[in-house]
Amino acid sequence: MPQRELPRDLDPIAVAQQLIAIDSVNPDLVPGAAGEHAIAAWCSDWFARQGFEVHRLEDRPGRPSVVGIARGSGGGRSLMLNGHLDTVGVAGYDGDPLYGEVRGGRLFGRGAFDMKGGLAAILVAAARACAAGLAGDVIVTLVADEEFGSLGTEEVLRHFRADAAIVTEPSELCLTVAHRGFAWFEVELTGRAAHGSMPEQGVDAIAHAGLVLRALDGLRDRLESAPAHPLLGQGTVRVSMIRGGEDAATVAPSCTLTVERRTLPGEAPDAVEAELALLLERLAAATPEFSFRLTRLVARGAFEADPDWPIVRALSGQAERVLGVPPARRGEPFWTDAGLIHEAGIPCLLLGVRGGGAHADKEWAEVASVHRLTEILTGTIADFCG
Repeated sequence: MPQRELPRDLDPIAVAQQLIAIDSVNPDLVPGAAGEHAIAAWCSDWFARQGFEVHRLEDRPGRPSVVGIARGSGGGRSLMLNGHLDTVGVAGYDGDPLYGEVRGGRLFGRGAFDMKGGLAAILVAAARACAAGLAGDVIVTLVADEEFGSLGTEEVLRHFRADAAIVTEPSELCLTVAHRGFAWFEVELTGRAAHGSMPEQGVDAIAHAGLVLRALDGLRDRLESAPAHPLLGQGTVRVSMIRGGEDAATVAPSCTLTVERRTLPGEAPDAVEAELALLLERLAAATPEFSFRLTRLVARGAFEADPDWPIVRALSGQAERVLGVPPARRGEPFWTDAGLIHEAGIPCLLLGVRGGGAHADKEWAEVASVHRLTEILTGTIADFCG
């Protein structure tokens, strides 16, 4: 018998193609870009057609997130499904980034992998599972700005709670149960200008920056010699930007370094800042006229799931059912919105599609993995919320 064609709203590939066709490039990454307005409107209409409650959150004008809620009959656990609406830019993309072509078992287009394939799986799985009737609530949070500042998930968490959450960032159908955190700092060094022919009359801020670089080399050595996390390895530190000096003939009166510290579970942002401040204070104590100011720009904590959380067991069991083997478990070196959800006290983990080309000039998701993710999520929702 020929395979029955799915309704367009409940076919995850058709939904993904429609999402890819909507330009949702983050305007904080590309000034003047479209942002999430159009895709949020499309998702709101989709939720309404499926009978979900629809909530639009937009503390920052023009940067909406959408929440669709299917209320259960009562007495069951609630589950949050989280994915981001925004994408990175399309400059230099090889082909039409909004076409959503399926070829050779792959779905192409900007966001196919990161993460409109995962969004489509969330939507279709939530509709399928809820149609069968559930005791608990299903809360689908489609958020703005994950690719830059995560303002969407922060806003959602001010208004909605759940007993557990799943984030469908791409993970090659592996359970992502940990990822690193990060902190960015600015170190401003203040010297004193002098004529380059008489450097002894000045204080060279660039020379002091060299001392900071060497001290950070020592911190890097200590991090690399520490016991490794089984999934994440060691923490890291590096200088990502440096700028200073006025001209070729003047002793540099200032120099600024931007420092990135990637952190492991258990390394709190305050402790990481204190570690860096102590390094600088020791330099100041040992170096005449060493003057600095340390500013924390942004910090996000690392994430690690407890293997005994009910949501971890439920998702793992459903993934094994669909895949035929226990899913691999892994950690990620990068940060995701799961860190914010975990900090809000909601047990969570990640599972997403297979593919490649995130942020690259040709992006794709494996079609079969989108279908498998949809089936895994459908079963998990029924198991956890039923």
